[in-house]
Amino acid sequence: MVTLPAGVLDRFPRFTRYNSPYPAHDAGTAVDLYPEEPVAPSPVAGRVVETKTVTCPSRPYAADHDYLIVVETGENLARMLHVEPAVAPGDEVAVGDPLGPLVRSGYFAPWVDNHVHLGFRDRSANAIRATGSLPLAIDVPIEPVRWDGTGTVVETRDTFAILDAPAHPAPGTAFAGIADDTGDFVLDGGLPHYEWGGRLAADPARRADSDGSESRPVEFLGQTVGYATSEPVRWSALTVLANGDPVHGLSLFFGRDVLYAKLIERDHDFAVGEDVVVTIEA
Repeated sequence: MVTLPAGVLDRFPRFTRYNSPYPAHDAGTAVDLYPEEPVAPSPVAGRVVETKTVTCPSRPYAADHDYLIVVETGENLARMLHVEPAVAPGDEVAVGDPLGPLVRSGYFAPWVDNHVHLGFRDRSANAIRATGSLPLAIDVPIEPVRWDGTGTVVETRDTFAILDAPAHPAPGTAFAGIADDTGDFVLDGGLPHYEWGGRLAADPARRADSDGSESRPVEFLGQTVGYATSEPVRWSALTVLANGDPVHGLSLFFGRDVLYAKLIERDHDFAVGEDVVVTIEA
């Protein structure tokens, strides 16, 4: 188990553990970090041991190539994706040092913002292979924010609309996220457009043994949205609706400065100023 401390996470205004369709996120072995600037700060300290250019799907909104940066931290190998390397093998980096500009990769869905993907391997492991990352823990408290599903559109793009609710309870002082109906856990992921999501206990000390091995229902907006044994949640078959009309899904994340609901829908007709009620049908 590798633990990412608050001192690292605080350098990024937003992060997600499970908001991705890729297996490392399903298994809880990766985190996506969203920097404020177009140049990514390093989330780890150590010696760069490898950089690699890889091909990825060609998309009209993204590059057909991506990059891998591998850093030996002394205990593990840290693997970072979606950054064009401004570092080379043999370079020493400290936490916060610039790694290079962010890359909008063809692996991204069109509604995904640029970010750094981070995972860890044993020092003896093959760092190039896509599988084999170590379990990852997030050592930072997260404020659970209850939401009734209502909000007003404040921004739109081609594939999503952002609501003004729920609001962050203390911007700039702590991470917050949208809570499940118990108010004890914070939800993470693409609901339900990615098969798996996450459910983190607000208190880091409760996360490792939050539910043991028993599968329990996860309730949100009055519906059972999935089942979890610990952090990962397998979403149930359900539909997210905005003002009664189906949308592709709801994007859930952890924010330090702002919090909001992000509605995912291709070719939507949401307008800034429009009031929205989000509901879920199982």
